[in-house]
Amino acid sequence: MGVAAPEKARISYGEPMARHTSWRVGGPADIYFRPRSRDELVDFLRRLDPATAVHWVGLGSNLLVRDGGIRGVVIATAGCLEHLRHLGDGLVEAEAGVPCTVLARHCARWQVGPASFFAGIPGTVGGALAMNAGAFGGETWQQVVEVEVVNRRGEVTRRSPEDYRVAYREVRGPEGEWFLAARLRFDPARPTSLEAVRTLIQERQAKQPLGMPSCGSVFRNPPGDFAGRLIEAAGLKGARIGGAQVSEKHANFIINAGKASAADIEALIGHVQARVAAVHGISLVPEVHVLGEAADRESRE
Repeated sequence: MGVAAPEKARISYGEPMARHTSWRVGGPADIYFRPRSRDELVDFLRRLDPATAVHWVGLGSNLLVRDGGIRGVVIATAGCLEHLRHLGDGLVEAEAGVPCTVLARHCARWQVGPASFFAGIPGTVGGALAMNAGAFGGETWQQVVEVEVVNRRGEVTRRSPEDYRVAYREVRGPEGEWFLAARLRFDPARPTSLEAVRTLIQERQAKQPLGMPSCGSVFRNPPGDFAGRLIEAAGLKGARIGGAQVSEKHANFIINAGKASAADIEALIGHVQARVAAVHGISLVPEVHVLGEAADRESRE
């Protein structure tokens, strides 16, 4: 696969994805690219062989990379695309690499409106846009006015929410494009204080196993119910496969309890789905995105 990287680009080959995912598991990426700037990112995409697969990663939450790793290129926005601006009148511009907790804190300082729910999202703005992430009753796309995207050819375009079909934890839009930034509008008549943001963060810490490697919530809440309640009622708190365990603190979290493999975690996800279906007759849908190949792949290109 042909890659002509910029001279000073942060690029590595065979990069272990366990270093870059919140579960601390995952095999190597063929090529791992961390751009220093938006211009460098656009230039990289323009030079990239069109046949090379491209995958985007933020903070590595909500992501399970299989033990066999990822073929193609992983583009990491964490540490890049982190510009955040208050434009006035409740309008904020955030690039894709901005952590959602940082967005929540700045919006509180700027008194732009009710943005504190972003403190409950354990990823970046780009990831939140890609899956319509939400917490504490708020959802990302409720606030979106406009997004900026880039395609495989490095062409940058602005799009409106009308270009996307948005649902609960699901966003569908034009193929072959990735989010660079978003303009978000909040109601300045309903400001959120920094204390409110801190309270929500403390609530997360009290209810969720934040001290252990996890991806956040594993399953979507089914209509009218909560995945965590269903999993707990099925007797699965503490259930374990290898080093992967259903959290004793919050049943919709699977933690790496020590030396888990991605295969352990994926097997436990399947076990939870099967048990909940058997006990409750409900099919749990994962929020987590599974990427890559199993470790038993016989050959690599």
